[in-house]
Amino acid sequence: MTSSIVGQTPDAIEGRRWLPRFITIWAGQAASQFGSQVAQFALVWWITQTTGSAMALSLATLCAIVPSVIIMPFAGALIDRWSRRKIMLVSDTLSAVIALSLAGLFVSGQPRLELIYAAILLRSALGAFQFPAMQAATSTLVPGQHLTRVGGLNQMLQGAMGIFAPATGALVISVAPIAAAMGIDVLTALMAVVPLLFIAIPQPARRAATGDGVEPRTGLLQEMREGLRYLLGHRGLLFVGLVAALLNFLLTPAGALMPLLITGHFRGGAAELAGIEAVGGIGLVLGGVLMGITGGFKRKSDNLIIGGAGIGLGIGLIGLVPAEFFVLAMVAMFLTSIAQATANATAMALFQSEVPPDMVGRVMSLLGTASMGISPLSLLIAGPFGEAFGPRPWLVMAGVLSIVVCAVGGLSAQVRALGMRPPPHAQTPAPQS
Repeated sequence: MTSSIVGQTPDAIEGRRWLPRFITIWAGQAASQFGSQVAQFALVWWITQTTGSAMALSLATLCAIVPSVIIMPFAGALIDRWSRRKIMLVSDTLSAVIALSLAGLFVSGQPRLELIYAAILLRSALGAFQFPAMQAATSTLVPGQHLTRVGGLNQMLQGAMGIFAPATGALVISVAPIAAAMGIDVLTALMAVVPLLFIAIPQPARRAATGDGVEPRTGLLQEMREGLRYLLGHRGLLFVGLVAALLNFLLTPAGALMPLLITGHFRGGAAELAGIEAVGGIGLVLGGVLMGITGGFKRKSDNLIIGGAGIGLGIGLIGLVPAEFFVLAMVAMFLTSIAQATANATAMALFQSEVPPDMVGRVMSLLGTASMGISPLSLLIAGPFGEAFGPRPWLVMAGVLSIVVCAVGGLSAQVRALGMRPPPHAQTPAPQS
């Protein structure tokens, strides 16, 4: 689907009723994500019940992470080169095909572990295209002044997914064959496909990272380097990206060590673990709602600094809470999740608004690769650390370092200037796709 319309300024988007178009596409993508998480829960449970092997579960986790880390930088360049609508359309369609194939395997009564691994690998590879393509599409579908609110909406969605998708998956496989969970994934993927068949997504003109002329067709590796050069040359965004990667390095193990903290320090069980995770999901939803309604502080860097420091404060407090005051740990987790929604929504909005529309795919993919790629390293370090010293010192250390890093960011003029003036590419033409 193409159009001869080439002007797509923020005012033009506003005037052409951007909200119904965006919400229709967003709702389809949200439904697809929900179905994928329900199916993922069912697959993990099947592997657990079938093998009872920690190694098998670890391998499944690697299958879910490694393809995205490897593919995402290349995917980002292709997203900026190809139609974002068509990339999302193909990704959702192939996801439905994979889910349908898995349903067939389970119905036939002959599912094999290696085929399940292959399906997880393929789903991860498609996700490397799907998520950056949607984020890049958002930058041209939504006026810049509303991007932070949309980021809040996405954080609310993530929190709700964390609460309801596992519960739905557990309910489905308890009352129906596991193929039913795959069927839900098929149906929700189709819900994402249908809007993309009828709604155009603005495709920005391809321009060089610097200069005003239309960029000639270049090689894929060169385009990836241009995305990296742009990010390295934008000190404010580079600092935000580095802080995000560092926070991910510190906080990913905090989540992994939480079960040990609950059982060892608080002397709790599954109910306490489920409770603190549910409280975190509720906080993420509430934080997303607040950001969606208010958009946060006028100076967007304040959202980042206060949100990031709030995450560190909350995680550090969880590590410091005495064993007899578990309820305080739940309160700290709730506040941590609200701060997380604030920081994440603002960071995503800043990258979508500050980066030229024809480079959003590349830059977002680089950030995703850095964030996902650093997680296995942090887990490798935190595992022996937790064994030697317990989980509490890591949480306290992660909290203190997070606060220090965010305080340093608050002193940076480049960071504080983010979002305070229109970017030079604000009037970039954007044909429909």
